[in-house]
Amino acid sequence: MHRRSLFVALASLAAASVLPAAARAQDDYPSRPVRIVVPFPAGGTSDLMGRLIAEVLGRELKQPFVVENKGGAGGAIGAEQVARAAPDGYTLLLSGIGSNAIIHGFNPSPSYDSVRDFVHISQLAAGPNVLVVNTEFPVRTFTEFVAWVKANPGKFNFGQVNASSGHLTSEYLKQVAGLDMVGIPYKGGAPATNDILAGQIQGMFTNQDSVLPYVKAGKLRALAVTSIQRNPLYPDVPTVAESGYPDFSAVSWTGLSAPKGTPPAIVARLEAAMIRGFTDPAARARLESTGFVVVTSRSADYTRFVQSEVARWEQVVRKAGIQLQ
Repeated sequence: MHRRSLFVALASLAAASVLPAAARAQDDYPSRPVRIVVPFPAGGTSDLMGRLIAEVLGRELKQPFVVENKGGAGGAIGAEQVARAAPDGYTLLLSGIGSNAIIHGFNPSPSYDSVRDFVHISQLAAGPNVLVVNTEFPVRTFTEFVAWVKANPGKFNFGQVNASSGHLTSEYLKQVAGLDMVGIPYKGGAPATNDILAGQIQGMFTNQDSVLPYVKAGKLRALAVTSIQRNPLYPDVPTVAESGYPDFSAVSWTGLSAPKGTPPAIVARLEAAMIRGFTDPAARARLESTGFVVVTSRSADYTRFVQSEVARWEQVVRKAGIQLQ
């Protein structure tokens, strides 16, 4: 009994010494540089958002936040790396619609689960897709567009970048409104936009920032945006939701996430820094100038949002029978 009591006492003492050390590590967070994995190549919109988050969090938390681009497989390679990382707050993910929602519709057995394998810290921003058409196309409003497509089944040709948010938005509208439209495959949004301008195809859904200059110049006509509220850079363009399809929402979004098991104290510190940092007018303006709406939600809200997006896009992908190419 004496030896057993001694063992229990030593074990308790060891546990007591570990717990304060762990608490101190959380209190001191971050005490060294933090890595933000952007699961897409450098130079794109995701990369720019990742670097903006790194800049803001570095300023708020007084430690370097360093972006590491880990592209491939539609964002799955970088996201999986973070899902398997130590949950200590020093490896974070720029999460988003592609790598944390759409991808689950294409793979019934993914290498990671966006709901179970992450703690979602804060949604940074959301931007709508916008339906643009060639200015010679004979409609001027979204209501007229729906009527024209229904009267001319199979005759509206739209640019389709496989598995992109614009592609899935098109399929979502086809399902909700009962439209028969034909997707024309493209390797990227730029060549598709060029063909709309040239009249080779009639239109497409695409990210709001990529076509804004053409809409402002009168070279493309914007018929609808896919956010619930109107977008500040497209104030005269109605939403799909207000045009007869309530609750229709298809936005590109990004945020900050961490591996499951990251201590709540660290999550709370990062959440607070995101919210505090993006109240800065200069930081907000850099996103809002391209049509993104700054969200900076709390962790619980971002978690619910990711869950709803996974469910939405799984259903759209499977119903449409889209395959990754």
